[in-house]
Amino acid sequence: MRDKILLSYIVVDAVFVVTGAIMLGFCVIIQNLRFETPTSGDQAARDLLYQQFPLTAGIVNSVFIFVTFLVTIPGIVMPTRSWLKFGVYMTVVCSIFSMILGLWLWIMTLRTKETFQLLWLTQPAAVQDLMQTQFQCCGYFNSTSPAFVTDATCPSPAAAALMKGCSAPITSFLNVFIDNIFTAVFGMVGVDAVFVVTAACLLKDRKERERFRHIDEKSGALL
Repeated sequence: MRDKILLSYIVVDAVFVVTGAIMLGFCVIIQNLRFETPTSGDQAARDLLYQQFPLTAGIVNSVFIFVTFLVTIPGIVMPTRSWLKFGVYMTVVCSIFSMILGLWLWIMTLRTKETFQLLWLTQPAAVQDLMQTQFQCCGYFNSTSPAFVTDATCPSPAAAALMKGCSAPITSFLNVFIDNIFTAVFGMVGVDAVFVVTAACLLKDRKERERFRHIDEKSGALL
């Protein structure tokens, strides 16, 4: 049983550090891609969204996860409980940090339409053209607010007036995209919670072993 508890702790610890690697990889990749010149409307919308992500905070959190993992290693190889306890405290901090990032992304889904309006207004006509073509729409809220960009989808004011605004389809697309990301972040928080529980089980096991060792020492002394 004791070996199974330790093995479970090691497995969950490995999964824990993998979540940090995933978060770091995602943040670094997105930081390098988010300012690329878009070639399609969905890429343009995603890149604008990525520019609002707390990527630096995600990198800091992933680095703290790696540091926490390093702290847990002495807790595996040493029979004392101090390193395990320290690792638990640091894991709780990681969990809170990840929870804040997940909530940040979730709150973004509540304000996507208003936030993206400001981004839309700052984009050159070529980027607006890509998004109008991709999402088959004209203008943002409608063809006149703000005014549409003339392209194959919106060739004239009369044709543009018959098309929907881009805010609804873009918001729907981006919200689904953000939902997947913050769900993954909350999943990492779940891994942190499982890791804390596993560490607590190992702490309890080591405490019992220490108690029995003291009992055996006393029994030996009496003999």
